[in-house]
Amino acid sequence: MNATSHQRVASCPVCHSSTCEPFLYVGAKQYWRCQHCQATYLDPAQLPDEAVEMAEYRLHCNEVDSDGYRQFLSRLCKPLLDRLSPNSAGLDYGCGPGPALAAMLSEAGHRMTVYDPLFFNDELALKAQYDFITCTEVAEHFHYPFEEFERLDKRLNPGGVLAVMTRFQTDDAAFANWHYRRDPTHVVFYREQTFQVIAQKHHWRCETACPNVVFLHKPIG
Repeated sequence: MNATSHQRVASCPVCHSSTCEPFLYVGAKQYWRCQHCQATYLDPAQLPDEAVEMAEYRLHCNEVDSDGYRQFLSRLCKPLLDRLSPNSAGLDYGCGPGPALAAMLSEAGHRMTVYDPLFFNDELALKAQYDFITCTEVAEHFHYPFEEFERLDKRLNPGGVLAVMTRFQTDDAAFANWHYRRDPTHVVFYREQTFQVIAQKHHWRCETACPNVVFLHKPIG
């Protein structure tokens, strides 16, 4: 077991609160729970390296033209389109090897840019400003969520929206056997309350659009 196993983790990687407590051991893995934002996260000393992440991502069959994948992404795409002005500029952040969501939004008339640290690592994409940013099945991979949300806030225009889709963690009793936890690249798990705290940190308005989808609205002024 790693050196932090019986020590208090200094701060929550999501909200930087110091109110973190040991939550659960699952085999060799230790998970922590933030008492402030209710995020559950893997011990920082056990985060996967890039080789582990790449090997797992290569197992996913998320193709741009996959009807099943597009149907899955429509849970976020459809309500997001209802909230966008025509010809908006968007960033698909963490798009993976098959940026299907960016294709769907482009087909709907929006100007899309894609970024992924492993598959589309174009730093210029992170210097532009956007009317909206999408993160579908990405936030659970963040090793440093607080810093990631800070980065996205800087790229979002006033009045813009950050659209996030991730499976909300609900039942503590089911956590050990939860399929979402068993993915070795999933290291942080959010509740609705977690996103409310994230929104407060950044002065955003948090809207739960549907199960497992939140829209974080940046104020105009």
